[in-house]
Amino acid sequence: MPGYGIKSPDEGGGLLPWAWAEGRLVRSHDYWVASVRPDGRPHVMPVWGAWNQGSFWFSGSGKSRKVLNLKQNPACTVTTDNPQEPVVVEGTAEIIDNVALLAIFLNRINMKYRTNYTLDYLDPEVKTCVKVKPIRVLALEQENFTGSPTRWDF
Repeated sequence: MPGYGIKSPDEGGGLLPWAWAEGRLVRSHDYWVASVRPDGRPHVMPVWGAWNQGSFWFSGSGKSRKVLNLKQNPACTVTTDNPQEPVVVEGTAEIIDNVALLAIFLNRINMKYRTNYTLDYLDPEVKTCVKVKPIRVLALEQENFTGSPTRWDF
């Protein structure tokens, strides 16, 4: 990576394995979701979520700014909560209202956060959650900043 001093494989640099990034996507306690407001300004919010079957899932009220943004423009970015080992998912959001998929999402959330949420937990007017399918994922280790930056394209 010119200008950043990123090491080539010959210099000791190396790509991170996908399992490294996916492990952090699964284990992260909190995530940051960035979306775009109708006027083009960015909007960022912390959320609880779950990495499941190659996508990131989270809930939000149908009237929340992040969900309204994603309904208008599904392009978004999700990051894990550890800035020393960040994983950044650039993707496309899909609003999910299928009851069977919502039940799977809530089961994952309940296992991860030791909660006992039911479908009643979701916005009563619009029982939905958001699924973010990755387009690109970026990751690196702070301790190996010049040798670890890795990108996966989907």
